[in-house]
Amino acid sequence: MMSRILFACLFLGLVTAGSSLSCKWMDEKFRQHNEETLNLLDTMVYNSTNTTEDAEVEVTVAFPNHLYRQVSKASAEDKLAFTVQVLEEVAALFEEDHSSASWEDSTVRNFLNIVNKQAEELHSCIGSHGHKKKTTKLHMYFKRLSHHILKEMGHSAEAWEVIRKETKAHLMRAEQLASSLHTAH
Repeated sequence: MMSRILFACLFLGLVTAGSSLSCKWMDEKFRQHNEETLNLLDTMVYNSTNTTEDAEVEVTVAFPNHLYRQVSKASAEDKLAFTVQVLEEVAALFEEDHSSASWEDSTVRNFLNIVNKQAEELHSCIGSHGHKKKTTKLHMYFKRLSHHILKEMGHSAEAWEVIRKETKAHLMRAEQLASSLHTAH
């Protein structure tokens, strides 16, 4: 429990280190703890021999690279708000029925606790700077993941593998955003 709280605190500070926002974490700490979440995702791997269906599904819901490119040119506060939204959307996905996935419940709970705490702590960094509007396109992307992948594939293990891969990509992009906040000032 203490390591989760420490992780959330470290992530919070990193994302706004050196920016005009009030959080004060170090870049190295975020990377270290982001590795922990990525490692948790790696332990959730589903080994399926049928990758054709996965590839087909991934094409129908393309990763929103354009949104990350847009926000990479935005203010530190907007980058932070976008990262918070990504974390909240990821948490919402993982709250869905994952009983068909072969994941340990404790791993999923640990992952969700870390992601939710990160979002909460990061949100508090922008709290005094006014409520940031959520990116509708990002929300719609996650909604499509939920509907076109999870629901249409019956929350199957294969569907969750696609979600796991997408989540890993989002966490890696969030790390890039956080690093840019640290080096931008």
